[in-house]
Amino acid sequence: MTGRIGPGLVGEVMIPVRGGAEAFYAHPVTPGEEFGVGTIVVVVEYHPPRTVYVAQAMG
Repeated sequence: MTGRIGPGLVGEVMIPVRGGAEAFYAHPVTPGEEFGVGTIVVVVEYHPPRTVYVAQAMG
């Protein structure tokens, strides 16, 4: 996460694409969840052109 996400907030994640990295708007897949900057997440859903829904990565 490069920008905090949570209720009422739109965060940002950087996702590897074609040998580089691109920024996407991020929302939590579970309403009410919050993620701070630096949290490792997995993309659960993608909505073109630049929106993803994420969950915290396990591990």
